[in-house]
Amino acid sequence: MAGADGVLGTEGLGEVDLPSLAAGGALGAGWLTGGLTPTLSRGTADRGEDFRSPAHTTAFWPTARVLVVDEDGRVPADTDGSRVRLRYRPALEFGDTPTTDAVHLGVVDGVDVWAVSGPVDVQPAEESDGWGRTGGGLRQWGEVLDDTEAGLLTSAVAVLTWHRLAPFCPRCGDANAPTTAGWSRTCPNGHLEFPRTDPAVIMLVHDGADSCVLARQPVWPAHRFSILAGFTEAGESLEATVVREVREEVGVHVADVRYLGSQPWPFPRSLMVGFAARAERGAELQPRAGEIESARWVTRDEVRSVLADEAAHPTLRLPSGISIARQLIEAWARG
Repeated sequence: MAGADGVLGTEGLGEVDLPSLAAGGALGAGWLTGGLTPTLSRGTADRGEDFRSPAHTTAFWPTARVLVVDEDGRVPADTDGSRVRLRYRPALEFGDTPTTDAVHLGVVDGVDVWAVSGPVDVQPAEESDGWGRTGGGLRQWGEVLDDTEAGLLTSAVAVLTWHRLAPFCPRCGDANAPTTAGWSRTCPNGHLEFPRTDPAVIMLVHDGADSCVLARQPVWPAHRFSILAGFTEAGESLEATVVREVREEVGVHVADVRYLGSQPWPFPRSLMVGFAARAERGAELQPRAGEIESARWVTRDEVRSVLADEAAHPTLRLPSGISIARQLIEAWARG
C-alpha cells in the first residue's frame, strides 16, 4: 500500500512458505492458481528488439503511426460512450526520419507504432466523450481500450515518463539523450541507461477460508479500501517483501505466499507483482500509524455484494478496474 520508507526490522520474519500449487485443501482453491490477465497486461504488439534497429526504423518510418501523449498522460482518442480508440498521426508529419525523442512501441499488423510527448487538445466540457470526461489516459480509459491499445498506451506512458524524469546521466551527471529508438539514454561519455522499473508487491491477505484483509491510506478518497502493497527493497526477494510489508502495515504474520500475476503501473514506473498470503484466522489487525488509516477483515459475501452493486455500498469502495488490486479481489470473491 505504501513504500517501505521507515527503519525496517527483520526480527521474527522467519521463512517464507511456498507450497506447491498442487496442494489440496483451501489453498488449492481456483483463485490461487493464477491465470490473471490484469487490465494493463494485455498488450499484443510485437516489441522485438530488432524492430528498434536504425535500418528497420528508417525503412518503415514512412508508413508508421505516431501516438502523442502529453505530460499528464492524456492522449487524443475517439469515443462513442461505449469504447475508445486511440487517434494516431502519420509519422511523416513529424519529419522524414524518426525524431530523436520518439519511442518505438512495437509493430501491430505490420505497421510500426511510435509515441512522442506533445500537447493534446482537451475537449471542452460541452463536448462530452460519452463518460462526461474532457480528456483521458490510462486511468480513465484503460478498461475500455482493446488489448493492443491498452498495451501500447501503457508502454508509451511508462517510457515517455522515464525520459522526462531522467535527463542526466546518473554516473557522471552530464546531459544524456534518447538512443535505441527511445529505449535507452546515452551521455557523451558513452554511459548507457535503460528505462527504470520499480518492483512492488501487492497482496491479498486471506485466512484460508472466507475472509480477507482490506485497508485504506489516509490520502485516499473517503471509504476507498484496497489490498496491501509495498515496494521491494534492494537485496530482498518479492516473497520476503510480502511477509515484511504485511507485518509492517497491519502487524500480522503471513505464510503460504503465492504468486498470482503482474501488471505494469506507469505512475510513474512500477511493476505490481500480485500475491496471495495466508494469515491466521481472526488475527488482530494493527494498522501502522501514519500509513494505514484503517484495516478490516471482510467476508467473501460482503465483497460479492459490493461487486454486484457498488452504488448500494457507499462505505466500502473498491479499487478501479485498471488496477491489479481489483482483479485480485474479484478473483478471490469468485472463489
